[in-house]
Amino acid sequence: MIRVLLAEDQAMIRGALASLLGLEHDIVVVAEVGRGDEVVGAAATSRPDVALLDIEMPGMTGLDAAAALHTALPHCRVVILTTFGRPGYLRRAMADGAAGFMLKDAPASELAAAIRRAVAGERIVDPGLAAAALSAGENPLTAREREVLAAARSEGTIAELAVALHLSHGTVRNHLSTIMGKLGAGSRIEAIRLAEERGWL
Repeated sequence: MIRVLLAEDQAMIRGALASLLGLEHDIVVVAEVGRGDEVVGAAATSRPDVALLDIEMPGMTGLDAAAALHTALPHCRVVILTTFGRPGYLRRAMADGAAGFMLKDAPASELAAAIRRAVAGERIVDPGLAAAALSAGENPLTAREREVLAAARSEGTIAELAVALHLSHGTVRNHLSTIMGKLGAGSRIEAIRLAEERGWL
Protein backbone atom coordinates (compact mmCIF):
# COMPACT_ATOMS: atom_id res chain seq x y z
CA MET A 1 0.00 0.00 0.00
CA ILE A 2 1.14 3.55 -0.76
CA ARG A 3 1.00 5.61 2.45
CA VAL A 4 -0.11 9.22 1.98
CA LEU A 5 -0.06 12.32 4.21
CA LEU A 6 -2.52 15.11 3.36
CA ALA A 7 -1.76 18.71 4.30
CA GLU A 8 -4.63 21.09 3.45
CA ASP A 9 -6.02 23.86 5.65
CA GLN A 10 -9.58 23.67 4.32
CA ALA A 11 -11.24 20.78 6.15
CA MET A 12 -13.84 20.15 3.45
CA ILE A 13 -11.24 19.84 0.69
CA ARG A 14 -9.01 17.72 2.92
CA GLY A 15 -11.92 15.39 3.65
CA ALA A 16 -12.85 15.16 -0.03
CA LEU A 17 -9.27 14.30 -0.99
CA ALA A 18 -9.11 11.63 1.72
CA SER A 19 -12.40 10.14 0.50
CA LEU A 20 -11.23 10.11 -3.12
CA LEU A 21 -7.96 8.43 -2.25
CA GLY A 22 -9.78 5.98 0.01
CA LEU A 23 -11.47 4.57 -3.09
CA GLU A 24 -8.11 3.42 -4.47
CA HIS A 25 -7.13 -0.20 -3.77
CA ASP A 26 -3.43 0.58 -3.30
CA ILE A 27 -3.48 3.94 -1.45
CA VAL A 28 -4.12 4.64 2.22
CA VAL A 29 -4.20 8.07 3.91
CA VAL A 30 -2.14 7.69 7.09
CA ALA A 31 -2.18 11.31 8.32
CA GLU A 32 -4.08 14.56 7.78
CA VAL A 33 -2.99 18.02 8.94
CA GLY A 34 -4.38 21.50 8.46
CA ARG A 35 -1.21 23.50 9.09
CA GLY A 36 2.12 23.65 7.33
CA ASP A 37 4.10 23.58 10.57
CA GLU A 38 2.49 20.22 11.46
CA VAL A 39 3.72 18.43 8.33
CA VAL A 40 7.17 17.25 9.45
CA GLY A 41 5.95 16.04 12.86
CA ALA A 42 3.02 14.15 11.36
CA ALA A 43 5.28 12.62 8.70
CA ALA A 44 7.84 11.53 11.30
CA THR A 45 5.06 9.68 13.13
CA SER A 46 3.14 8.22 10.18
CA ARG A 47 6.07 7.60 7.78
CA PRO A 48 4.22 8.31 4.51
CA ASP A 49 5.56 7.42 1.08
CA VAL A 50 3.98 10.55 -0.41
CA ALA A 51 2.98 13.89 1.10
CA LEU A 52 0.31 15.94 -0.71
CA LEU A 53 0.83 19.56 0.33
CA ASP A 54 -1.26 22.68 -0.31
CA ILE A 55 0.74 25.91 -0.63
CA GLU A 56 -1.35 28.40 1.34
CA MET A 57 -1.53 27.08 4.90
CA PRO A 58 -1.22 28.70 8.34
CA GLY A 59 1.97 28.19 10.33
CA MET A 60 4.16 27.50 7.30
CA THR A 61 3.61 27.49 3.55
CA GLY A 62 3.49 24.21 1.70
CA LEU A 63 6.67 25.21 -0.13
CA ASP A 64 8.57 25.72 3.13
CA ALA A 65 7.06 22.52 4.53
CA ALA A 66 8.19 20.65 1.39
CA ALA A 67 11.77 21.85 1.90
CA ALA A 68 11.70 20.89 5.60
CA LEU A 69 10.20 17.48 4.82
CA HIS A 70 12.77 16.80 2.10
CA THR A 71 15.51 17.40 4.68
CA ALA A 72 13.85 15.45 7.51
CA LEU A 73 12.51 12.50 5.48
CA PRO A 74 14.21 12.44 2.08
CA HIS A 75 12.52 9.14 1.13
CA CYS A 76 9.07 10.80 1.29
CA ARG A 77 7.99 12.08 -2.12
CA VAL A 78 6.29 15.49 -2.06
CA VAL A 79 3.53 16.49 -4.45
CA ILE A 80 2.30 20.08 -4.27
CA LEU A 81 -1.45 20.32 -4.89
CA THR A 82 -2.53 23.93 -5.26
CA THR A 83 -4.97 26.45 -6.66
CA PHE A 84 -2.08 28.78 -7.42
CA GLY A 85 -0.39 27.81 -10.68
CA ARG A 86 2.39 30.38 -10.43
CA PRO A 87 5.64 29.69 -12.27
CA GLY A 88 7.78 30.86 -9.35
CA TYR A 89 6.02 28.43 -7.02
CA LEU A 90 6.77 25.58 -9.40
CA ARG A 91 10.45 26.52 -9.61
CA ARG A 92 10.74 26.75 -5.81
CA ALA A 93 8.96 23.44 -5.28
CA MET A 94 11.21 21.61 -7.75
CA ALA A 95 14.34 23.24 -6.32
CA ASP A 96 13.30 22.05 -2.85
CA GLY A 97 12.98 18.46 -3.99
CA ALA A 98 9.25 18.15 -4.76
CA ALA A 99 8.37 15.24 -7.04
CA GLY A 100 5.26 16.88 -8.46
CA PHE A 101 3.22 20.03 -8.81
CA MET A 102 -0.47 19.70 -9.64
CA LEU A 103 -3.34 22.14 -9.87
CA LYS A 104 -6.50 21.45 -7.89
CA ASP A 105 -8.64 21.82 -10.99
CA ALA A 106 -7.00 18.75 -12.57
CA PRO A 107 -9.32 15.73 -13.00
CA ALA A 108 -9.60 13.64 -9.83
CA SER A 109 -8.43 10.54 -11.69
CA GLU A 110 -5.05 12.18 -12.24
CA LEU A 111 -4.34 12.50 -8.51
CA ALA A 112 -4.02 8.77 -7.75
CA ALA A 113 -2.00 8.31 -10.95
CA ALA A 114 0.32 11.15 -9.89
CA ILE A 115 0.84 9.54 -6.46
CA ARG A 116 1.77 6.22 -8.09
CA ARG A 117 4.12 7.97 -10.51
CA ALA A 118 5.78 9.89 -7.65
CA VAL A 119 6.42 6.64 -5.75
CA ALA A 120 7.89 5.17 -8.96
CA GLY A 121 10.42 8.03 -9.01
CA GLU A 122 8.84 10.15 -11.73
CA ARG A 123 8.34 13.91 -11.70
CA ILE A 124 4.80 15.13 -12.29
CA VAL A 125 4.29 18.66 -13.59
CA ASP A 126 1.39 20.24 -15.45
CA PRO A 127 2.78 20.85 -19.00
CA GLY A 128 1.25 24.32 -19.32
CA LEU A 129 2.69 25.39 -16.00
CA ALA A 130 6.10 24.01 -16.90
CA ALA A 131 6.09 26.08 -20.09
CA ALA A 132 5.03 29.19 -18.15
CA ALA A 133 7.83 28.65 -15.62
CA LEU A 134 10.39 28.46 -18.41
CA SER A 135 9.12 31.65 -20.07
CA ALA A 136 8.93 33.54 -16.75
CA GLY A 137 12.60 32.90 -16.02
CA GLU A 138 14.39 32.79 -12.68
CA ASN A 139 13.37 34.90 -9.71
CA PRO A 140 15.60 38.00 -9.94
CA LEU A 141 15.06 38.99 -6.29
CA THR A 142 17.53 38.14 -3.55
CA ALA A 143 16.34 36.61 -0.28
CA ARG A 144 16.64 40.01 1.44
CA GLU A 145 14.70 41.73 -1.36
CA ARG A 146 11.92 39.15 -1.08
CA GLU A 147 11.83 39.77 2.68
CA VAL A 148 11.54 43.54 2.16
CA LEU A 149 8.85 43.20 -0.49
CA ALA A 150 6.89 40.69 1.60
CA ALA A 151 6.99 43.06 4.58
CA ALA A 152 5.86 45.92 2.31
CA ARG A 153 2.54 44.12 1.84
CA SER A 154 1.56 44.78 5.45
CA GLU A 155 3.73 47.70 6.56
CA GLY A 156 2.77 51.18 5.37
CA THR A 157 5.54 53.78 5.40
CA ILE A 158 9.29 53.47 4.86
CA ALA A 159 9.72 54.21 8.58
CA GLU A 160 7.37 51.37 9.55
CA LEU A 161 9.15 49.00 7.19
CA ALA A 162 12.54 49.99 8.59
CA VAL A 163 11.39 49.31 12.17
CA ALA A 164 9.79 45.97 11.23
CA LEU A 165 12.91 44.78 9.39
CA HIS A 166 15.49 46.38 11.74
CA LEU A 167 17.01 48.30 8.83
CA SER A 168 17.79 51.95 8.24
CA HIS A 169 15.36 54.10 6.21
CA GLY A 170 17.99 54.50 3.49
CA THR A 171 18.57 50.74 3.23
CA VAL A 172 14.84 50.09 2.88
CA ARG A 173 14.55 52.78 0.18
CA ASN A 174 17.52 51.29 -1.70
CA HIS A 175 16.04 47.79 -1.56
CA LEU A 176 12.65 48.99 -2.81
CA SER A 177 14.28 50.96 -5.60
CA THR A 178 16.33 47.93 -6.68
CA ILE A 179 13.28 45.67 -6.52
CA MET A 180 11.19 48.02 -8.68
CA GLY A 181 14.04 48.28 -11.16
CA LYS A 182 14.42 44.52 -11.43
CA LEU A 183 10.68 43.99 -11.90
CA GLY A 184 10.12 46.98 -14.17
CA ALA A 185 7.55 48.30 -11.70
CA GLY A 186 6.55 51.93 -11.29
CA SER A 187 5.54 51.59 -7.66
CA ARG A 188 5.86 49.37 -4.61
CA ILE A 189 2.25 48.18 -5.12
CA GLU A 190 2.97 47.18 -8.71
CA ALA A 191 6.17 45.39 -7.65
CA ILE A 192 4.21 43.37 -5.07
CA ARG A 193 1.55 42.49 -7.64
CA LEU A 194 4.09 41.39 -10.26
CA ALA A 195 6.08 39.32 -7.76
CA GLU A 196 2.93 37.62 -6.46
CA GLU A 197 1.65 36.85 -9.96
CA ARG A 198 4.93 35.13 -10.80
CA GLY A 199 5.13 33.26 -7.50
CA TRP A 200 8.29 35.09 -6.45
CA LEU A 201 6.86 36.07 -3.05
